[in-house]
Amino acid sequence: MRRALLLAALALTGPALAQDIASLRPADSERMAALDAHFGAAMREALAGGAPEDIAVLTQAMAGAAGPVAGLAGDWRCRTLKLGEISALVVYGNFDCRITEAGPGRWEMQKRTGSQRTEGAIVSGPGGTLTYYGVGYVAGGPAVDYAGLPPDDQTAIEPGQTVAQPGIVEQVSQTHARVLFPDPILESRFDILYLTR
Repeated sequence: MRRALLLAALALTGPALAQDIASLRPADSERMAALDAHFGAAMREALAGGAPEDIAVLTQAMAGAAGPVAGLAGDWRCRTLKLGEISALVVYGNFDCRITEAGPGRWEMQKRTGSQRTEGAIVSGPGGTLTYYGVGYVAGGPAVDYAGLPPDDQTAIEPGQTVAQPGIVEQVSQTHARVLFPDPILESRFDILYLTR
């Protein structure tokens, strides 16, 4: 069911969002369509080799089903969890994130502190699916936003080593949300941005 909703959301991202952002690039569409497969493989590696205290944070981050969007805008604490590839599981400390309303069914998100940043648009799609069209970069600023990325380039763009960072946003409650990043371009097999208030 989740995969069907995601594929329907991806199908609508072209003309419906042309005035706002680019549609997902082909490589990003493939990564997003395989989100569950990437997540399963990364979780297997994280649970098999992660430190117990990091697994506890991962469990908290993934607890609860995605619910309706309510009060998503505002300031959040956010921490990045990197699963698989270089290390089984790496959990970073809390940083500052902000989500602001940008129109009906649309928000802007920024991770505002830490050396690794992300910023982009969150757009509501069919069935309430929230797709994140973001870019990741190192502190100092991105070279371009998601819409300005080359159509098929998977390499980092200077300045800021800017990379595509699409994801799915799930709000569990007023105080708990997460962004799921399948098959990141750099460093890991799957990333989670865990948001709490």
